[in-house]
Amino acid sequence: MSAVAIKGWCPGALRPMRSGDGLVVRVRPHGGRLDAKQAAGIAALAERYGNGLIDLTSRANLQIRGVSDQGHRPLIEELSRLHLLDPDPESEARRNILVTPFWSASDDTCFLAAELEQRLVMGPPGLPTKFGFAVDCGTERALAGASADIRIERSIAGELIVRADGAEHGRPVARSEAVKVALALAEWFVDFGGARDGRGRMAAHIGAGAKLPDALRGRAEPVRTIAEPRLGLYPQGAMVGAAFGQVTRATLSYLAGCSPGLRMTPWRMILAEELREMAHCEGLVTQADDPILRVVACPGAPACREAYADTRALAATLAQHIAADERLHVSGCAKGCAHSGRAALTLVAAREGFDLVRGGSTRDAPALRGLSAGRMIADPSVLTGRTDAACL
Repeated sequence: MSAVAIKGWCPGALRPMRSGDGLVVRVRPHGGRLDAKQAAGIAALAERYGNGLIDLTSRANLQIRGVSDQGHRPLIEELSRLHLLDPDPESEARRNILVTPFWSASDDTCFLAAELEQRLVMGPPGLPTKFGFAVDCGTERALAGASADIRIERSIAGELIVRADGAEHGRPVARSEAVKVALALAEWFVDFGGARDGRGRMAAHIGAGAKLPDALRGRAEPVRTIAEPRLGLYPQGAMVGAAFGQVTRATLSYLAGCSPGLRMTPWRMILAEELREMAHCEGLVTQADDPILRVVACPGAPACREAYADTRALAATLAQHIAADERLHVSGCAKGCAHSGRAALTLVAAREGFDLVRGGSTRDAPALRGLSAGRMIADPSVLTGRTDAACL
C-alpha cells in the first residue's frame, strides 16, 4: 500500500477541489432531485465551463469536472440561478443528505428532507465534512448500505424512527420531531468526542464504546432492507447507469429532455421519473448484466493528480473476465475514492505497478505487488490465482 495524502473533505460548488483536469465542482441537488431545467442547466454549464464530463458520486451528487479558475465564478453564479447553491461553504458542507429515490408523495420523505436542509443551514457546528444523514422513510429501507451517520427510517411497526448509524435500534418519533431529534443526535456526537480534527463517523464512535443518552436511544427495530437496486423499470421511473458513474453533458441533456425529474442515487445511477421504458442513449448503461457494472474505478491518471496509473481503461478491459457476482475495484492510489469498502478484487496503482488485494479494500495488505496492466490483460487468472479463467 502506498502512502497517500487524505484530504478528509469533499468538494463543493463553493469550495471546489483541484484535480489533474482542473477544478472539481460538486453540485448537491436539493432533496436528491433535479428538475428537468436544472439537469439541462448543469449539462450546459459542464460544456461551457468544464470539460463536458459529469461524475455521479456515492453521495448522490454530481461533479462538474475540468473547470478553470477563471470559469469558477461565473459557473457558481449560474448554479445560483438554478437554485442549486447554498448560502456559504459551511452550510454547503453540512448539507450531506441522502434521500431514497423510491419516495412517493404519500410518505414523509420529501417533507423531512426539506426540513432537514433548512435546519442544517444554521448548524450544528463542528460536524466533520463527511458526516451525513439519510432520509429513507419507505416501507423498505433502500439506503441501509449507503454511507450515512444519522438515519430517519421506519420501524417494522411502520412508525418513523431516528437511528444512529451503528446502533441496532432507533428511537420512535413523530413527524414533527424527527428532524429535531436527528440534529440533537448530531450535537451529541460532536459534544461527546465523535469529531476530532474535522473527522469522525457515528458508527465508529458507537463501535468504540460511546453510549447514547436515554433521550436519543430507542428500541424500535428498523424495517427490512431491500437488495441493492439494479438497472431497470420501477414504479417511479427508469433506473439507468453509466460506466464508472460518469456521464457526458450530452447524456445528461438527453435525460433532462425525456423526464420531468432526475432522482440521484448513491449507487451512481439515476432514476428518470415517469419513464415507462428504458432510455437509450450513447453513454447510458441499461442492461443489469452489463459487465461494465462489475468494475469500479476512480478517474485515475491523468485526471487525478494523486493517481499512479490510468484506471478506467484497465478496468473496462478486465470487466469481461469478472464473475457476475463479484466486483473489481481499480484505484489510482491507496485512497480508494471510488469505493471505500471491500471488493472481491482490488487493484491499487503504485509507483511499481499494481498491488492486488483479494477480499479487502485499498488499505488492506496485498496478496501480490508490482503487477503490470499488460500481464493482467494477457493472463486475467492472475487476479484470483485460479487457472480457470471462466471462473473469474
